[in-house]
Amino acid sequence: MAKSEAYDEEIDRRELRRKRRVKNQIIAFIVLVITLIGVIAGGAVAANKIISVVKDRKQAEELQKQLEELSESEEETPVVEAPAESAEPVGESDYLGEAVESIVGGMTLEDKVAGLFIITPEALTGTDTVIRAGEVTEKSLEEHPVGGLIYFSKNINDATQLTEMLQNTKGFSKYAIFLGVDEEGGTVSRVAGSGLADDVGNMVDIGAAGDAAAAQEAGAIIGGYLSGYGFNLNFAPVADVVAEGNETIGSRSFGSDPNLVAPMVAAAVEGMQSSGVSACLKHFPGLGDTTEDTHDGMASTEKSLDEFNTTDFPVYQAGINAGVDMVMVSHLSAPNVVGDNTPASLSEKMITEILRGQLGYQGIVVTDSMSMTAITDYYTADEAAVKALQAGADMILMPEDYETAYNGVLEAVNNGTLSEERINESLRRIFRVKKKNEVG
Repeated sequence: MAKSEAYDEEIDRRELRRKRRVKNQIIAFIVLVITLIGVIAGGAVAANKIISVVKDRKQAEELQKQLEELSESEEETPVVEAPAESAEPVGESDYLGEAVESIVGGMTLEDKVAGLFIITPEALTGTDTVIRAGEVTEKSLEEHPVGGLIYFSKNINDATQLTEMLQNTKGFSKYAIFLGVDEEGGTVSRVAGSGLADDVGNMVDIGAAGDAAAAQEAGAIIGGYLSGYGFNLNFAPVADVVAEGNETIGSRSFGSDPNLVAPMVAAAVEGMQSSGVSACLKHFPGLGDTTEDTHDGMASTEKSLDEFNTTDFPVYQAGINAGVDMVMVSHLSAPNVVGDNTPASLSEKMITEILRGQLGYQGIVVTDSMSMTAITDYYTADEAAVKALQAGADMILMPEDYETAYNGVLEAVNNGTLSEERINESLRRIFRVKKKNEVG
């Protein structure tokens, strides 16, 4: 509907501009005739010539009629013209759109499906612990060009090893690939925790100071050293608003007041993405008041939609307005919003209706890890992946079994459960972010 309305508005603007051009041409013609006659004959003679030119009543009346119709049309259809866009953004937008369509259009269905997954390097290669990228990684990426890889502390030994591993992985991938990590600062810092960067500290301490500039600086510092090593995706910042006594998120959040947390999250996003590293808000719709951990089973909340609108969504809206590239949807069950215990990551109501519809988010939606028991206790890897995509997610993070999930999605497309266009829709969002970061 929004695309249709935008198209209609564009047609109205074009029609109005056309009518104005016609009006201006008519006026210019009359002025030109008068001027030429004045130059040729001068004075009284010019007056006689003018009279003779417009003496033809049909022509004069027709000109007048056209002018009146144009004036009436403008009065009946007032249009506020959008400010002219600069050539640079239009060119960049056109470049991105063309580049993305070219990539997606040239992919096989098998490659398209692989591009929807972010998995560990161990899941990709079938090895126990990956600390380098060589022939096995190269062959694995050729067979399964996944959309991204996520690294943990066990994959990090030292600066040289990390940089070479990421550089080689990027070079082996036939398509642009996300190389991601959890680097929130404080207790969840894979890189700084390995001694390869200074830790910016827990976000709760930055939030307590009430200085959004400090949050932006922290984001910029994290983004800077991640980019230096070769990462281009950070699963941070945490956008949850914690209730008193919450231990699940705790010090990872900026605080318990949405009016404080919102500007902090927006600033952190801006700082991080200024280094070319995509930020990811988590854990939508908000894990701030649950006492359960989705790593260990179902986590639920009794919040209503109105309560989410008051306590959690203002923070996500702030991050979205700041231009965040990705939002992670948790496995939280919110029966008073969804109507049952379906995890948010598998809920069309939560992803398509609320995150995309109500909050207007058009970027990449990624699930939380699908290897958590909040998912694996109730769904097989292929069921969960297909349901997430049906709900509106774009990327599947760490399925319990990648091969099963991959084959399940591929089969769903082949049997019509999912359309290939639905897959393309997600890939366009994914590659738009990847290409943006390449040219940014």
